[in-house]
Amino acid sequence: MPDLSLAPAWTALFLGLFAFFAGIGELRKPGHWHTLIQEIVASPALQLATGLLELFLGAVIYIANPWASPDWLSSALSVVGGLMCIEALMVIAFSDVYMAFWVRRFGPLSKLWSWCSVVIGLALIAVGLLHF
Repeated sequence: MPDLSLAPAWTALFLGLFAFFAGIGELRKPGHWHTLIQEIVASPALQLATGLLELFLGAVIYIANPWASPDWLSSALSVVGGLMCIEALMVIAFSDVYMAFWVRRFGPLSKLWSWCSVVIGLALIAVGLLHF
């Protein structure tokens, strides 16, 4: 069995990098996320592929970061992985309703979501680096 003691640190670091740079991308080019979600809404193939990818990543995060761990970061990331799996199943089963919900949230609140992504990303990067 591989040693997964650093899995929470690596998971937080890579999730943080993703969130940070995704937020920067949206701040740089406002409306990008809205367009992305509209494209997913318009394509059943993208809906299924998006749900499958998120389900896979959520399962990997959930499995690599045990819930019953003395490490608080591992437990927190296990919850994140589980929530990703639930969201993925929502996307697969109810993509029309679920994606329409998010399309309505990205118009005027795009900048707020972008900054939240940047801040959460920086926090995850910091926590991940401090966990090594």
